[in-house]
Amino acid sequence: MSTNAFACVPAPVNEPVKGYAPGSPERESLRLRLTEIAAERLDIPCIIGGKDVRTGRTATAVMPHDHSHVLADVHLAGPDEMQAAIEAAAEAWQSWSRLPWEERLAVFLKAAELLTGPWRDTLNAVTMLNQSKTCHQAEIDAAVELIDFWRFNPVFAAQLYGQQPVSTSAYWDRVDYRPLEGFVYAVTPFNFTSIAGNLPTSPAMMGCSAVWKPASTATVSAYFVMRLLQEAGLPDGVINLVYGKGSEVGDIPLADARLAGVHFTGSTAVFQGMWRQIGANIERYANYPRIVGETGGKDFIIAHESCDVDELVASTVRGAFEYQGQKCSAASRLFVPDSIWPAVRERLVAAVESIRMGDVRDFSNYMGAVIDAAGFATQKQAIDDAKADPSCRIVVGGGCDDSVGYFVEPTIIETSDPDFRTLKEELFGPVLTVFVYPARDWDATLRMVDTATPYGLTGAVFAGDRYAVVQALDALRHAAGNFYVNDKPTGAIVGQQPFGGSRASGTNDKAGSIWNLIRWTTPRTIKEQFVPPKHYGYPFLTHES
Repeated sequence: MSTNAFACVPAPVNEPVKGYAPGSPERESLRLRLTEIAAERLDIPCIIGGKDVRTGRTATAVMPHDHSHVLADVHLAGPDEMQAAIEAAAEAWQSWSRLPWEERLAVFLKAAELLTGPWRDTLNAVTMLNQSKTCHQAEIDAAVELIDFWRFNPVFAAQLYGQQPVSTSAYWDRVDYRPLEGFVYAVTPFNFTSIAGNLPTSPAMMGCSAVWKPASTATVSAYFVMRLLQEAGLPDGVINLVYGKGSEVGDIPLADARLAGVHFTGSTAVFQGMWRQIGANIERYANYPRIVGETGGKDFIIAHESCDVDELVASTVRGAFEYQGQKCSAASRLFVPDSIWPAVRERLVAAVESIRMGDVRDFSNYMGAVIDAAGFATQKQAIDDAKADPSCRIVVGGGCDDSVGYFVEPTIIETSDPDFRTLKEELFGPVLTVFVYPARDWDATLRMVDTATPYGLTGAVFAGDRYAVVQALDALRHAAGNFYVNDKPTGAIVGQQPFGGSRASGTNDKAGSIWNLIRWTTPRTIKEQFVPPKHYGYPFLTHES
């Protein structure tokens, strides 16, 4: 039964970031939880219709920085389990989609508070161990950003429901924001626990049910997010968590007539493949599926000769090498004028050589390992290609060692070839490619930045000259969905910088804003006439006397 109150969602505030400084209580508490989880070998089931499902077909989840250490055995879904998840979502939709919106949102507001307090160490610890994030990178992701999603999205939902049409005194117009009819297939990446938590829950807030398939390299954090949601009171079947290989189970939800939408973050190639499958199946769906995706990027920093060199260097190092460059938004190409390159190069080398890399449980390390053997091979091959190409030189870094963990040194490549592959292709690792341009060719370099790659996710300009800033904003208007002035191109904050890009980088439906939630509703316009006419005729039909 619904109340008749006009509910006001609690005003959201961005969660403060804990510092984990030596001697701080949060540092000691997190260390203890890291030790506890690392000492276990978890047995992780799929969660379908609220029930734990163990298939007996398992894959191991390991620490990327110590790949011999197994954290968990993860039960993989097959076609039967995927079909069961779809059926559970369809059944749950019947009641969840009719639940008053205030009651739905209360679940996620509670989840935010659980994560703020008793669940914070757990989500941070498993993100550090399973995804090789430092305590700071885990904190801003698995805790802060996910808390923000669960606090701000309810406010955005309430704002959307409040968007109502005008009416006259003769009738009443209103809009019913219905959930999508069917289930949403949420496919989530390894690199952000917050994205993994947001992709199934933002549709669920709007009354949809979901089938959630996380990346195989982030199964442990996904499992604990799901357990947190269960503790917050999420009804059985609203979100169904299945692990499995895309080649074995991915086609099943895309072929189901009840597919209402796809919420995806991952590679451009995978997303395009899913879109093609949906197009091929278009006649079988009950509704046209909503397709929302955030995909690849080849994100840039372009420096003008008027920039502050120290600011440029600090932001470049952070933007390129935090979390081993495995952010969709990470800077992987840097354009520097020849007039300041010697100073920039000297300071970049000094900064990068000071970076410590290793096991993330050592809080003095700035970087951990790349996510797996495939990621390691991609980075090593790119570095080897640069070493062999006469147009390139390794400015700093270049070492790779996978004997204990998948470690790739933060690496800067300088190339004189504007078409060299590391300047154009997404690598998703700690490799930054620099192109030094003649300072007089500012205009031409802006055009090159805009057209060199098919992507359009994030980018930044560094300049003290305001005319140069405005020129870059104009020339690169479509080159980045998130554009930064004198700041690194990473670190979008929910409610402050809605995140997403277009071109080959996605559908730009802006996670962390009302624009994303709009995609999970299908509006119904209702008009109620108070005094209906009793005859079909109009005044113009009356005969003249």
